[in-house]
Amino acid sequence: MRTDPSTTKLPATEKPTEFKATRDGFGEGLVALGHEDKNVVVLTADLKESTRISKFAELFPERFFDVGVAEQNLAAIASGLGVSGKIPFISSFAVFSPGRNWEQIRTTVAYNDSNVKIAGHHGGLLTGLNGATHQATEDIALMRVIPNMKVIVPCDAIEARKATIASAKMWGPVYLRFSRERSPIMTDADTPFIPGKANIIWGSEDPKVAIVATGPILYEALLAARSLASQKIGSIVINMHTVKPLDREMLIECAKRTKAVVTAEDHQITGGLGGAVAEVLAEEFPVPLERLGLKDVFGGSGEPKELFEKFDMTAKDIVAAAKKAIRRKK
Repeated sequence: MRTDPSTTKLPATEKPTEFKATRDGFGEGLVALGHEDKNVVVLTADLKESTRISKFAELFPERFFDVGVAEQNLAAIASGLGVSGKIPFISSFAVFSPGRNWEQIRTTVAYNDSNVKIAGHHGGLLTGLNGATHQATEDIALMRVIPNMKVIVPCDAIEARKATIASAKMWGPVYLRFSRERSPIMTDADTPFIPGKANIIWGSEDPKVAIVATGPILYEALLAARSLASQKIGSIVINMHTVKPLDREMLIECAKRTKAVVTAEDHQITGGLGGAVAEVLAEEFPVPLERLGLKDVFGGSGEPKELFEKFDMTAKDIVAAAKKAIRRKK
């Protein structure tokens, strides 16, 4: 099996010591890009502070544009910049971009293969108390279906910084998904990050199930793997940070080895990571599959931990899903 070296910080306790929001990693990545490439420009729809682009705006005011509350214009302006030699990043809440301006992203950005990077913030239940209206739980599906679009969901702030920088070096439209709430740091500067190439971050000698996760919920997957190990059940945990293009090779190899798969995401299971994995397995190597995430329901207002418990998206739920998938093999 192909594996990538990793320095992922496996959870020793249920109380990690370092937290940081993935949106903060995005802001740091933009500043690094600003110093590195004069063609990088940043646009927002009146959400400079919340989407962590204020530092870029301060350092590079001539390359920063606030278009006001006009997400359709945000995408259309960026599409022109993207075919004119610039590398535009558009930054807003994901319920507005790509939620409100999906048609402009589809037709002016993706159809023209314009070099635009779309940063969608406040993704998933980690948006917390802002409630269902501001919790983007359909955005991965919206972006994944568009031709030419790449979709990346970093697991922590360090990976978010890497993904932001890497996206600028990829031609064409890229969707980057970030969370509002601080979440555990699981990687470090040496952890590999290659768009389209998943990382195995937990591997038992005799794994019975593969757990595929994307975004900060990966930490729950690691806690689940630790719990399973204490019960003498081996597992593989895959950080599928790139949902499109999905690392089909890694997924199929792990499915063949374990004969059971679980997916975990802070998103609707329809059209998101769970849908993408189901499509690949159905075509290539059908095995029992259990999908964790929102099941055709909206989120709600509450602390992220409470919402994860309400919607069965915790480590405990991943353990139960893993055991169910294993039983289905028999």
